[in-house]
Amino acid sequence: MAQEIEIKLRIGDPKALNRALKRLGARPANVGGGRVHEWNVIFDTPEGGLAKHGQLLRIRMETPTAKLKKGKPKLGRRTVLTFKRPFVAGSGAPGNAKVNHRHKVREEFEVEVADAGILTSIFEGLGMRGWFRYEKYRTTFHLAESANWAKGLLIELDETPLGVFVELEGPAGAIDRAARELGYSRRDYVLKNYLVLYLEECRRQGKEPKDMVFAAQNSRRKRKQ
Repeated sequence: MAQEIEIKLRIGDPKALNRALKRLGARPANVGGGRVHEWNVIFDTPEGGLAKHGQLLRIRMETPTAKLKKGKPKLGRRTVLTFKRPFVAGSGAPGNAKVNHRHKVREEFEVEVADAGILTSIFEGLGMRGWFRYEKYRTTFHLAESANWAKGLLIELDETPLGVFVELEGPAGAIDRAARELGYSRRDYVLKNYLVLYLEECRRQGKEPKDMVFAAQNSRRKRKQ
């Protein structure tokens, strides 16, 4: 179990963000540029029992998008099971989040699994269902080891159907400094998850919520129906 401390930043100018990342010396964490397609499925009971308690149960399938040169080993897909719940003081989770009100703080349990289909069958057998799906492309960046202040910090660039976001995850102080270095202040912090942001956008547009997927994905689904 680990404590997750993070914020999101909504990015209006991706080119300016890329310049800021280069200025910081940020480098992709993974081989081949690090861009990964994520397909996420959130599970819950029909009554929404997990959501009512602020909990999240998710299966995520990650597929690297990089095409490596001939002879290079292929980048493997992986499937990750994640469970999140609100941070509870005294639960044994480490850190400085007990008095932290400016960041999103959760307890997070995460494990890599072999087969998403089998896990889905288990959840369905327990009376749950995958009720919301969303996709995005994520590129994870690290700063150089010489940047001692950024130890433990992840800078995650998310390309989503809602637009471009950056997630900053790690120690609270490192999050705040990274946000400043990227040209943002605390009033720019977004603490809502993508599901909530998507539902708010649907209400704003007067649209019925479905799954948060890219337009091309919606087109492929319609052709199959």
